[in-house]
Amino acid sequence: MGALSKQQFFQELGSGCLLPTVQHGLEQVWQLLLICLVCRLLWRLGLPSFLKHLSTVAGGFYTLYLFFELHMVWVVLLSLLCYLILFLCRHSSSRGPFLTITILIYLLLGELHMMDTTTWHKMRGSQMVVAMKAVSLAFDLDKGIVEKFPSPVEFMGYIYFVGTVIFGPWISFNSYMDTVESRKFSISWFLKSVFSCVKSQLCLVISNCIAPYLFPYFIPVFGDKLLRNKKRKMRGSLKRWLQAYENTLSFHFSNYFVSYLGETTSTLAGAGFTEEKDNLKWDLTIAKPLNVEFPRSMVEVVTSWNLPMSRWLNTYVFRKALKYGSFTAIILTYTASALLHGLSFHIGAVLFTLGFITYIEHVLRKRLSVILNACVLSKRCPSDCKHRHKKDFWVYFINGIFSTLAVLHLTYLGSIFGSSTDDMDSYEDGIASHTIEKWTQLSWTSHWLTFGLWVLYRLIL
Repeated sequence: MGALSKQQFFQELGSGCLLPTVQHGLEQVWQLLLICLVCRLLWRLGLPSFLKHLSTVAGGFYTLYLFFELHMVWVVLLSLLCYLILFLCRHSSSRGPFLTITILIYLLLGELHMMDTTTWHKMRGSQMVVAMKAVSLAFDLDKGIVEKFPSPVEFMGYIYFVGTVIFGPWISFNSYMDTVESRKFSISWFLKSVFSCVKSQLCLVISNCIAPYLFPYFIPVFGDKLLRNKKRKMRGSLKRWLQAYENTLSFHFSNYFVSYLGETTSTLAGAGFTEEKDNLKWDLTIAKPLNVEFPRSMVEVVTSWNLPMSRWLNTYVFRKALKYGSFTAIILTYTASALLHGLSFHIGAVLFTLGFITYIEHVLRKRLSVILNACVLSKRCPSDCKHRHKKDFWVYFINGIFSTLAVLHLTYLGSIFGSSTDDMDSYEDGIASHTIEKWTQLSWTSHWLTFGLWVLYRLIL
């Protein structure tokens, strides 16, 4: 909203940003929410399972067209290719590896040859969900978790499930089949849908209207001096870090917006519940913002960023790669994540940096927990752990240092994201130079810290 005085800023905040942001956000998704609700209503009519699958395929096709228009054909082609490979390999016990290789080839060809990068990246979320669903189904068929080979309409219903086809999250094939059975309407289902929708809009407002103006207006660290400096290039190390934190916070809340929106659409369509005996809980959780913004460790951050994707990567990549060693498994996991997110320099740079940060932090804290006999692991110890030191002041102090380092790493890594990066989406050289420039401004702090922690780990090994 430009460089305004504090009084002018808060006067224009509501009409100039808050209301337009909420209005635009609801305009983009209200039809999707309505289609999710209609599909759930249809399923409650007691339709044959064949028609239930067809209804969600129709709803998924329509929502894909709403968001991508005719470019949706590339998502459709990927789903058809996946079913073809599964069908041809239906008697094989290696359907997972075959399908994984096929999907990677398709995604790489799409990035490099089939269409322009900007349009391809707009469909990246849906392509990712389709790929994750198909790969998980293939491996589950190999392991016998899914006992029966799905019919074409079951497979397409799973792939185009209207509750997840745009914003995710990934759900397993068995979870989808349970969803088709359709549980009764309840107050808890309604409240979960409403609260998730409200949270998504709140996160969108914070991302667009609060985070970019956090320090000049909401937390005026430097008073009017910082407002004047907003007109020209920020100078000084502290100011650069504050600006980086603003970019990071805005990026984080845009992710929470998508996560809560995914919770809304999935729950409205009837997915996202756990069932224990006769107790049904609508408890789908995609992200845990508090664990990201106030982290114990970077390991906790990457897990809490997207819980379903973290489970998918852990089940279908990390565990299968553990036979090659933990470091190799971590690198392969982040490589898989980078490929799913698309061939973009800044995303790949962040993910591979995260791989090294999380590995070194994990092994260092594991070693420190043994030497000090204390609860300083990357993940919180259970209440019955055998560490001698649990609540000593110095234990809290060490964990606090690692929490501070995690916030610093997040600020550093998130500094490269923003509207300027989105505008350069089709210019990979521009994105690479932008990434390097941003990290150079912050003196490559995270990379040097990670190297220092690795040296420390080797010294105490």
